[in-house]
Amino acid sequence: MGPVRKNNRRGLVAEINVTPLVDVMLVLLIIFMVTAPMMTQGLDVNLPETTSKSLRQKEEPVVVSINREGKILLGKIEVDRAMLHQQLSNMAVSDREQPVFLKADQEVAYGLVVAVMADIKAAGFDKLGMVTRPVEEIRQ
Repeated sequence: MGPVRKNNRRGLVAEINVTPLVDVMLVLLIIFMVTAPMMTQGLDVNLPETTSKSLRQKEEPVVVSINREGKILLGKIEVDRAMLHQQLSNMAVSDREQPVFLKADQEVAYGLVVAVMADIKAAGFDKLGMVTRPVEEIRQ
């Protein structure tokens, strides 16, 4: 029987029956739980190996080096921090998107490396990369 009004008449029920919705959702959940592990599996593929070298870049990257004694080199030219900032600022005017690679000896003080990184960023270069050696080369 439906709900009864004050004058003993039956009215329509304005409620949503959620039981079928819950049933459908549970069935979908079970289907996804069963099929999800199958989607993550892949095939073992033996990829071909190549002996080709890496692609050449259009232009030589800017390399800033700090040697063991704390001397700063822009390319192969020794500069101080003020000269480094000036030279990099001049280069940044023409090409801000060019990456700058920083190579620092592991014996160099951390503060000097961070200061040079700040100088490079202040000169206007946004792409700064740190050059490191692979672990295999360090152990040998």
